[in-house]
Amino acid sequence: MANIKSAIKRVEIAERNRLRNKAYKSAVRTLMKKCIAAADTYAAEPSPEALEAVKTTMSSAFSKIDKAVKRGVLHPNTGARRKSRLSREVKKQTALAS
Repeated sequence: MANIKSAIKRVEIAERNRLRNKAYKSAVRTLMKKCIAAADTYAAEPSPEALEAVKTTMSSAFSKIDKAVKRGVLHPNTGARRKSRLSREVKKQTALAS
């Protein structure tokens, strides 16, 4: 454990940042799963309400990914890759429904 006051402070700040980053990453994963689940629901039973749910969940997932990139939680390429994979999965599911 650190003995110097500034080192103790840095440990506290690092822990606070780690928890904040963990929360962002968890939220991104949760929203991506919700979006894929909504796309699966739409693929199983296509309806205008289900399509709207897919669009709103996808939008919120993209927004959270962009915020995580902006705050430095995710690398920009990682954010782009996750958005690409999510949109590809949703497109595949909606194409099955059509």
